[in-house]
Amino acid sequence: MHPILRNTLVLVGGIIAGSAVNMGVISISDSIIPPPEGADVTTIDGLVAAMHLFEPKHFLMPFLAHALGTLVGAFLVARLSAGHHLKLAIGIGIFFFVGGCINVYLLPSPLWFNIVDLTLAYFPMAFLGWKIAR
Repeated sequence: MHPILRNTLVLVGGIIAGSAVNMGVISISDSIIPPPEGADVTTIDGLVAAMHLFEPKHFLMPFLAHALGTLVGAFLVARLSAGHHLKLAIGIGIFFFVGGCINVYLLPSPLWFNIVDLTLAYFPMAFLGWKIAR
């Protein structure tokens, strides 16, 4: 298979796998750390309306979802690509970082969470995924 085609397919696969991990962690998060009483976390509007009820513990699972999704996607890309392993792993980090920025824009999360999430969940995890894959 041509290296450019392989790298493109692996990048798309890494995005899909990382997104699946992200959504998997989010889908089980309510059973691990229940949302605040009266919070509707099934819609973006419900999340926005209930964000003031969230305690620091409620931000652990979203952070893990973002970090683990990026880590898995970057690992797979770095492991399976034909070349440019670090660049492609960082590409996964960029993709998920953009998603994190959109979350910051849409959800009124606390500033401390936005800083922690944007600085630790994406590029460090992409680099770590590349490092583990080597």
